[in-house]
Amino acid sequence: MEFFCGLDVGMDQTAICVFDDKGEVLLEVAVMTDPDAIKGALSSYLGLLRRVGHEAGALSPWLHGELLRLGLPAICLATQHVRAALYAQRNKTDRTDALGIAHIIRTGWFRRAHIKTEPCYRLRLLLTHRRNLKRKFLDLENAIRHSLKAFGIRLNRIGRGAFAQTVRDALAGDDALTSELIDAMLNARAALWKEYCQLHGLVVKLVAGHELCRRFKQIPGVGPIAALSFMTAIDDPSHFRRLRDVPAYFALTSRGWQSGTSIDVQGPISMAGHADVRHALYEAASALLTRFKCRDKVKTRGLAVAKRSGHRKAVVAVARKLAVIMHAMWCDGTAHCGD
Repeated sequence: MEFFCGLDVGMDQTAICVFDDKGEVLLEVAVMTDPDAIKGALSSYLGLLRRVGHEAGALSPWLHGELLRLGLPAICLATQHVRAALYAQRNKTDRTDALGIAHIIRTGWFRRAHIKTEPCYRLRLLLTHRRNLKRKFLDLENAIRHSLKAFGIRLNRIGRGAFAQTVRDALAGDDALTSELIDAMLNARAALWKEYCQLHGLVVKLVAGHELCRRFKQIPGVGPIAALSFMTAIDDPSHFRRLRDVPAYFALTSRGWQSGTSIDVQGPISMAGHADVRHALYEAASALLTRFKCRDKVKTRGLAVAKRSGHRKAVVAVARKLAVIMHAMWCDGTAHCGD
């Protein structure tokens, strides 16, 4: 007899459900979200425990490695598969989620989620916080622009460096309260910009010292952010069996909708997967098509697509091609040759 376990992991507690190979529930319990506590709850089944499944989440990188270290056959499940399988449940609770995950583990209807290495997660954390600082900076700047419209002050075509002084000059003779309020917003904007520039400089420094990222930057249009984002999103190129799986991983392939012989539609890209990497590849492809002036095979094909189907579809097609090229360069250790 074999046993299968499903874990619904929460910040404080983890719901555990254990099935046998006939589908009979043997254990339903909730323990603290701690690897040792989870192993203790499963101590009666360790000898015949075949799979322990948990959904990919914020705690997965830490919990998955700890469960494997303790000798548990842990499997990290792709979130989309788990969500689709549990969608039919009438009531959603931690207990029913653990029950559903245990069913998925027992039947084998799941897709493994790749758990990246710890250094990779640290690099991704740098990219994430750089992006967050930039977004908060832009939010503050747009809030200042919007608030000044109530007083008839419209800030058009002002560079980033001259923005603060222009705002202060516009409010020089205004109410003291308004001037102090906007001054506080400008100081917060300046602090965010300073820290963002520090993180961006750290990204550039890391890319300059990384051999693989330097090779990626040989591709026209690919900059430090696109190179580092792609490398940290893939982590291990060997888990892609085919080159065409790489753009699909970033949702750069068309969605298919086919039923019988009368319906067969190729729709737009699915917009799933790593949004940051997809955006970085899209920007790199757009730069290649619009800013790069030399000859390049990818650019030539992209311009042909643009003439036939429009600029946006051409950029997506070029971004898809860039993902394939970067993965191939990673696998075989070659450099880019555009002509």
